[in-house]
Amino acid sequence: MKPELNRRSFIGAAAMAPLLAACGGAPQQKQKVGTNTKTGLQAALPSYVPSTSVKADIASVTGSGGAVTEPGFLSYPSGGIATVQGVPGKGGSYTAVTPLWGTVPPPNNSFYQAMNKALGATLTMKPADGNNYDTIVTPMAAAKKLPDWIQLPNWWNAKFGTDRLVGTQLADLTPYLAGDKVKKYPNLAAIPTGAWQACVWGDKLYGIPSFSTNFSVPGYIAYRRDILEAKGITPDQVKSVEDYMNLGKELTDAKRGVWAFDDVFTYMGFAWDIPPNWKVEGGKLIHKYELPQLLEALDWHYKLAKSGYLHPDAIAGRNADGNARFYAGKVLIAGGGAGGWNLSDHESGVAADKNYRRGGFDYISHDGKSPGHMFMGEGARIISYLNINLKPEQIEECLAIANYLAAPYGSAEYTLVNFGAEGVHHTMKDGVPTATEDGKKFVQASTFPFLASPPLVISNPGADQVTQDYAAWQAKNVNALIKPVFWNMNISMPQQISLLNTSQAIDDAIKDCYHGKKTVAEVQSVIDSWKKGGLDRLKGWMTENVLNKYGTGQ
Repeated sequence: MKPELNRRSFIGAAAMAPLLAACGGAPQQKQKVGTNTKTGLQAALPSYVPSTSVKADIASVTGSGGAVTEPGFLSYPSGGIATVQGVPGKGGSYTAVTPLWGTVPPPNNSFYQAMNKALGATLTMKPADGNNYDTIVTPMAAAKKLPDWIQLPNWWNAKFGTDRLVGTQLADLTPYLAGDKVKKYPNLAAIPTGAWQACVWGDKLYGIPSFSTNFSVPGYIAYRRDILEAKGITPDQVKSVEDYMNLGKELTDAKRGVWAFDDVFTYMGFAWDIPPNWKVEGGKLIHKYELPQLLEALDWHYKLAKSGYLHPDAIAGRNADGNARFYAGKVLIAGGGAGGWNLSDHESGVAADKNYRRGGFDYISHDGKSPGHMFMGEGARIISYLNINLKPEQIEECLAIANYLAAPYGSAEYTLVNFGAEGVHHTMKDGVPTATEDGKKFVQASTFPFLASPPLVISNPGADQVTQDYAAWQAKNVNALIKPVFWNMNISMPQQISLLNTSQAIDDAIKDCYHGKKTVAEVQSVIDSWKKGGLDRLKGWMTENVLNKYGTGQ
């Protein structure tokens, strides 16, 4: 069961952002630029020992490119097996800061008390507004007043200056977790290697990943399966963008207030093989903004916007109402993060239309002549860190607590961490932990899983069809996932170089283009201006400091 919070869609939106950090956060020691060496990375990574404590109803499937689907559960595991003997803590007291997208629960509430009793330590949880979390943490780092345990989502690495906090304010965990040392903490050892890789800086392990997965994608193209199947339309019939355009004509009926499409560019663009940032051709780096297929993709989306098949509110940028349009059947095809395919979505959809059923189109190539693929995201985006001022015995205590928090789905520890104490914060109904009023107030505002958590699973109690559909879609598309250039590599770069890597002007022009407000030629003009501003310098730095020294990470 995946925690149902706004952070899930937030993670999905950030999934393809590069793991970059730039000099410019808190003032620290001189920055080491570059990334991890191959040998140093391997030496720092914990050994991987999958958990066998709980058996899934739908087994994972391994793809050809290294991706693995998430296991599926059609019922909540019974018995609540314990994976941690005794209490992990030794009476220590620690302050922890995590982001929260929701109402902050009162301090020292009954759930926090139950957790501290089970942990054998006192964790003073101080959740902070997730929408403004970057502006909350940055001053703390600048003042060198980070808490004992802090969550630093890595899409904010550049703002936090994470690459300069590690080793100066954040503790090196390599001596405690590298290689077989992690086996002291079996639940941490069950976290996939790719997630730990996102926690390594300068050949040393610093972070603890949460919500890890080996099926990390930026998103997909969703459709109203109930409506399209009634018309005889299935994903197997959609093999190219031309097929999508034909669907637009078939499904749009503006007089009835129905349009085929909501915004899809963010997720459809991958059909043209547009990478998150870089490609390597002939041994040379090519930035995504240079690629001719970017303009080809924009041309198609410009035509879509002008065709009348794209909902007017999408063209106007009213994305906040996108889900409501989809549930109401006002749009039938939409792009979105895969994390939104869940129980909450099902309940909202059925409330609007009792026949509601979400489906997902397969990844395609734009012309349908070659297999489609999608670029993999990082194994984890949510990463916590321990303060460098903690003593070794305190770090070991916190890691023992993290091991408790990372207990597998359905275990006794997982149930307490995610649902609270039975009879107080939840009751068991039809074998499913169901929140009481206190559970809704104190537990559902998730905090502890942001310090550590087990790998993601697919589970939607009471909506088995959702679990089966999403698991089947993952299994069908797992071979389409490939690693992009510089996959999962934490790259430290000087701020002036980092600023060259992105362009808000280009991104704004692209958005205007796929909404039909700017032509492809106008986007090209903006790109040409960006190229003159330092593209050669950016490529030279990346080639010399990353590509030539460390390779592509693929």
